[in-house]
Amino acid sequence: MLLILKKAMNSSYNAKTLIDISEEFIIWQESVRNLSKNSVIAYENDLKTLTSFFNDSIFIKDISLQDLRSCISKLSKAKKAATSINRFISAVRSLFLYAHRLGYIDVNVALGLKNVKVPQKVPAFMTQTEVNAMCDEPEKNEILWQERDSALFEMMYSSGCRVSEMASLKMTDFSADYTSAKIRGKGNKDRRVFFSDNAVNALKKYLLVRKAVVVQDKIVHQVFLNQKGKALTAHGIRYIIARYSSVEGTNKPVTPHAFRHTFATSLLSNGADVRIVQELLGHASISTTQRYTHVTTEQLIKMYNRSHPHGSGE
Repeated sequence: MLLILKKAMNSSYNAKTLIDISEEFIIWQESVRNLSKNSVIAYENDLKTLTSFFNDSIFIKDISLQDLRSCISKLSKAKKAATSINRFISAVRSLFLYAHRLGYIDVNVALGLKNVKVPQKVPAFMTQTEVNAMCDEPEKNEILWQERDSALFEMMYSSGCRVSEMASLKMTDFSADYTSAKIRGKGNKDRRVFFSDNAVNALKKYLLVRKAVVVQDKIVHQVFLNQKGKALTAHGIRYIIARYSSVEGTNKPVTPHAFRHTFATSLLSNGADVRIVQELLGHASISTTQRYTHVTTEQLIKMYNRSHPHGSGE
């Protein structure tokens, strides 16, 4: 009976255009799968790219594997990053899997797509001297808000949090002594991160003056605020870091992610187990964490000086 119904419905199902299916798929991801806003936006962007390669009236059943490969080829020629292309491929696979399961297409041609090779890049990180200078800069050079910025840098370095995670950190996320906090990361997965003594001390100093900018009778749950008393955004954090690492600060430009990279590199360089670092960073795959197991130039120099007969022995 189900087979008969499916066959009867196929004529109307197969009349679905690529745009129709894409819009339906996005609604399903948002309402049924309850994906995060950022994940939904990523799907929307990739599927807009996909539909831009085809006529608005094309039916999804008429798209071939060769058509999809042609889309990928165009992205490569447009010099899109391999990681962006692979994200696009993943979105296309998910869309066609959805369409196949609901009977919109008889054959899932997207199964024949393969990811492009991603060049292995060593993550950019700061040396210990550089990260110390960055963390000390707010006290030496009050460019914006000394207490807040000092706490922000120390907490980013000691926890390895993503900039979006730090922006969304709430007062209720902390443990009673502020030495740890519950973080909601990618895929809405919770993990616990930890803060060093320097970070806790800097945070306590900031919280004492934070009260002064909070508008009376208005509760702001986020920890980090701008000087108008509103929650600091990820963009705002990037701006703060850019100011302190510019010519008016350390004059060594860094990104928020450099704190995360430095956190991971420091732990692994000092013997931390890669799986523990994976858990602290909130990585879904250990291969992502293993990018940080490179040997730093500083380590090579120390090893050379200790081991070579004409080395300094330091």
